[in-house]
Amino acid sequence: MERRQRRYRRVDRVVAAAGAALCAGLGACGCSGGGAAAHGTPGGDPVAVLRRAADRLVEAGSSQARTSMEMASGGTRVTIRGEGVYDFRQRLGRLKVLLPPDPAGHSERRPITELLAPGALYMKNRGAGVPADKWVRVDTAGLSDGNLVTGGATDPLAAAEVLRGTRTATYVGRTDVAGVRVRHYRGTADLADAARDASAGHRDSLAAAAKGFATAAVPFDVYLDDDGRIRKIRHRFSFVNGSRRDTVAVASTALLHDFGTPVAVRLPDGEDIYAGKIAEAPGGEN
Repeated sequence: MERRQRRYRRVDRVVAAAGAALCAGLGACGCSGGGAAAHGTPGGDPVAVLRRAADRLVEAGSSQARTSMEMASGGTRVTIRGEGVYDFRQRLGRLKVLLPPDPAGHSERRPITELLAPGALYMKNRGAGVPADKWVRVDTAGLSDGNLVTGGATDPLAAAEVLRGTRTATYVGRTDVAGVRVRHYRGTADLADAARDASAGHRDSLAAAAKGFATAAVPFDVYLDDDGRIRKIRHRFSFVNGSRRDTVAVASTALLHDFGTPVAVRLPDGEDIYAGKIAEAPGGEN
């Protein structure tokens, strides 16, 4: 029985480390890189193509998005999923983030509504002492991971902006993503380079991640359609939970579809933002 209880506590610690329970506290983060340069592919030089991928999303205007964040620590693996919409021109998004069931598997946790904005993350249904009708606002430039991990879902445009720091890339070949023919690339990006070339809305957050992670190298797989738009992107991160020194491996994926879909995101008014202290829920419970 005690062994089972220890395992349940470990599952919640992993969920908390993802930042769905924001006060779990992230320490320095690290990534491992890989990939080799390749040229003469159908879309041109892979490095150049990928560095322009964020611009192609802005040109597309908007899309629907699905996200997943898989975390593994101490032999325990959990997945946080999200779904919503994103306006790439306004740099605003809305996601409903679904946490895993409680460790005993008896009840579903309430979904967290997240609003993504330049330099800020807003969360509703945050729990842990926050009134149900209030939002929590977080300055993403003040997070050691720049909100690449903390929110439990990587901002889709931030994920694309990471590619501005592409150092090495290989064209893998043609494949399908959700019925769409795409070009698959694999490579490594440097967060410091990405921050220098990123749009103003994500520059500070990526710079924070470059400083806060143990290494600025980020391995990725990305799938572009024939218009150069990202259909799927997957980053691999690892970070050390500052409170316990546990290493957490993270695979963050975003799927983009239905480009041009109408998007209306309204950020909370000042009186709707919770100004009190945010308590850490026991065991990461929300």
